Amino acid sequence: MRDDGERLQDILEAIAQVEKYSVRGRQVFDQDELVQVWIVHHLQIIGEATNSLSSELITRYSTIPWAQIVAFRNLLVHEYFRVDLDAVWTIVQRNLPDLKKQIETIIAER
Repeated sequence: MRDDGERLQDILEAIAQVEKYSVRGRQVFDQDELVQVWIVHHLQIIGEATNSLSSELITRYSTIPWAQIVAFRNLLVHEYFRVDLDAVWTIVQRNLPDLKKQIETIIAER
């Protein structure tokens, strides 16, 4: 079983994979289905890794919206027909940079 450190690293690696293609911009995201699938897939990984973090870590870093991350993963996986690409892009642009910094801080503190 993977520990918190490995799960946190999984989150960082998935963010890096999202960044790899999101830097191409919104127009590429809107026009390239493969880029959309790539980004959504890695957002699912972020949610899955988050869902497996220990309750101790989640409690210690309670300012991070862990529950919302998992809820978004559940929407992506179970309600894929309701996925709003505008919402996906907003999360990539507004939320992932902060999450990346927060995860890097947690890893540095461990």
